[in-house]
Amino acid sequence: MNILIFGPPGSGKSTHSRKIVERYQLEYISSGDIIRAEIQKGTALGKEMERYLAQGELIPDTVVNTLILSKLRRVRNNFIIDGYPRTAEQVLALETYLYDHGIRLDVAIDIFISKEESIERISGRRICSRCGAVYHVKYKPPKVSGKCDVCGGELIQRKDDKSEIVNRRYDIYIKNMEPIIKFYQKQGIYVQINGHGGIDEVWERIRPLLDYIHNREKKRKEHE
Repeated sequence: MNILIFGPPGSGKSTHSRKIVERYQLEYISSGDIIRAEIQKGTALGKEMERYLAQGELIPDTVVNTLILSKLRRVRNNFIIDGYPRTAEQVLALETYLYDHGIRLDVAIDIFISKEESIERISGRRICSRCGAVYHVKYKPPKVSGKCDVCGGELIQRKDDKSEIVNRRYDIYIKNMEPIIKFYQKQGIYVQINGHGGIDEVWERIRPLLDYIHNREKKRKEHE
């Protein structure tokens, strides 16, 4: 089963990607994780990407395509790609790769939330500067304000989590995703999921769909 999952900032796509990976034993390819890992290395490329993110801008397609497709070459099949593609150029790069390697996508899941919800979820997020644990001032506050429950490290707000940056990121996301959504609608694999509500509530909107696809693919392979 091969899945694309996307959604506006704060939609919970990474949280649900990990639940999907655990339930269906898929390989997880996260554009955000790959980009953050490069930034943490402190390379010239990482510093360049960090500047784009701090301004709420998209990282150039050529850079993102190289990072994601190099990971996909090692995985090949049974994967979920989180947060990619984000532009028409990225769709073209991905679809060309999949076609050349005989790989078929089963579903493109769009977890949708409003701009107001996106800003509230992201701007309230706090990250431990020491261990990377994630908190939220409203939904998951630490026991001691400003301190990590795990290691006692200082909690910080990432530059790209500030409300004005999230507002810009949301607008860019919606604009860029319109042609991508239309493309996958024509492919017959696009499904929009209501992302409002708690994690378990949203998961129960996703799980039956993927159970159906998983069982369908299992039966198809049994008859090959």
